[in-house]
Amino acid sequence: MTATVLDQVTPKMRLYGEESFGPVLCVVRVKGIDEAVRVVNVSEYGLSAAVFGHDVLRAFQVAKRVHSGICHINGPTVQDEGQMPFGGMKGSGYGRFGGKAAIDQFTELRWITVQELPRQYPI
Repeated sequence: MTATVLDQVTPKMRLYGEESFGPVLCVVRVKGIDEAVRVVNVSEYGLSAAVFGHDVLRAFQVAKRVHSGICHINGPTVQDEGQMPFGGMKGSGYGRFGGKAAIDQFTELRWITVQELPRQYPI
């Protein structure tokens, strides 16, 4: 499928509430930042998001309000680095993958010792 932009997507459309995992950009028109954050957070998914703005500090404040596992400022939502914890919130996946997060997610910390020489008891 070629990259596609769909404008004026509404809650009545199937694509509005689903993760497409395709080269699709859905434009949902809102009247300000608060409504944009509300619309984003209402979704049952939250893998990756992006906030764009000239004022990076303001964009950062908006990004902190978005319920997603990853939120990029002035960059694409498709960005992955092996050492970073990759994963979503809500219905977008389980746990985190990548770097130490993957080790923590898929292992159980245990401590096993071996006494090689006889020990004198009581210690």
